[in-house]
Amino acid sequence: MSALPPDLSDDDIIRSLATGAPTTWIRNTPAEAALPDLGDMMDDAAARFDRFAPWFAATFPETATPAPGVSAALPESARSGGLIESPLVAAPAAHERLDGLFGTRLAGELWLKRDDALPVSGSIKARGGFHEVLEFAEAVAADHGLDAADPATYPSAEFREIAAVHRLVVGSTGNLGLSIGILGARLGFAASVHMSADAREWKKTMLRDHGVDVIEHAGDFVEAVEAGRVSAEADVKAHFVDDEDSVSLFVGYSVAALRLARQLEAAGVTVDADHRLVVYLPCGIGGGPGGVTFGLKRVFGDNVHCVFVEPSQAPAMFLGVRSGRHSDIAVQDIGLTGATAADGLAVARPSRFIGPTIGPLISGFASVPDDVIRAGVGVLHETEGIDVEPSATTGLSIPWRLGSATRTSTGTADAGGENLEASFPWPNVSTHLVWLTGGAMVPDDERSRYVAEGTRLMPMITSPASAIFID
Repeated sequence: MSALPPDLSDDDIIRSLATGAPTTWIRNTPAEAALPDLGDMMDDAAARFDRFAPWFAATFPETATPAPGVSAALPESARSGGLIESPLVAAPAAHERLDGLFGTRLAGELWLKRDDALPVSGSIKARGGFHEVLEFAEAVAADHGLDAADPATYPSAEFREIAAVHRLVVGSTGNLGLSIGILGARLGFAASVHMSADAREWKKTMLRDHGVDVIEHAGDFVEAVEAGRVSAEADVKAHFVDDEDSVSLFVGYSVAALRLARQLEAAGVTVDADHRLVVYLPCGIGGGPGGVTFGLKRVFGDNVHCVFVEPSQAPAMFLGVRSGRHSDIAVQDIGLTGATAADGLAVARPSRFIGPTIGPLISGFASVPDDVIRAGVGVLHETEGIDVEPSATTGLSIPWRLGSATRTSTGTADAGGENLEASFPWPNVSTHLVWLTGGAMVPDDERSRYVAEGTRLMPMITSPASAIFID
């Protein structure tokens, strides 16, 4: 471990993060005091998705008939399909297997939000990316005197001729780029995706197959984003999708909470003060989980707790919020590498927007070693028949980690408690929801490799000792 910045050297949580060890920080987060004034924008984003539902149903046949577990998320206006949403599924077999691996019982039910199976571009990043593209499309249509509210506008030759001279630009580790590139190209826009060195080759190939210009960079995510920003500034007809600072992405992500509330109700899952919900969200730069957290807090208030989970070598949002420096600190500043098998989460510096905006709403942070992340792929494959990329399983072990924490008088916690119902950090937790991301688009050979590796590493899911700090 390299020397920590002097003003952070006495912080036990940051010292633990800097070792690369699994670290958890649980906080008190009153929703009423912290919700940003973005509710109207969230509602506008939901209405925008509803308006485009007929276009999606006609353009992407896989959205015309909602998949099982999705129809409950649809508002009345979109019952014919065309809404971008993923299934909510119970995971009793994974719950049982993880109970066995950890040697203790997790109270409550385990559910999965399957953004790995989100149509068109399956990842937690898709709703936000799609929303910003749709908002841009409406602005372009309105600027040229077309009816932006009519879904029939967008397949028209007139709109596509206009769109062809406009360019969408984004920097990405992969999944946001897929959502921007695929949807932008289908609407007729030119699209350029600046990809960081850790982006998977198959993601670059898929984008190129959709006619997207892929620009590869030898550096990390931050370099790719900055290169995209600079290229967009030089083109008056370019729109830069800023993953570090976009409100449009944020409110697009937040719409997931409205759909999830309908799905939980349809599944008979109660969320109230006596039946609390904990949601474990994979986190890279923070936009996707940040938007979802805002939406969930707006819908459920103090009855939901959101935990951001990041790779041990890339806990960017964890470090930014804990240090109070947000985007002014990178994981390399405390001696970490930023490298991880969870390529979609390989971010060294967090969003400028998310930490200051919704940081107080986040109930906890956790970092997870790569071997544990990989092992989760094997667990989901063997128990639920779900195949995902490693980024998706980042949060899978955290309910058991939290459940085994015994509070001490100093505010830290020791692992090893056996009565989970008594020791879980929040009272009355009855539902644990692990948010998945990425998997359906992975090529068969790479998926097989993920599964084989995850199956081999399954015993590792319980092995690392964890430092847990509870405010």
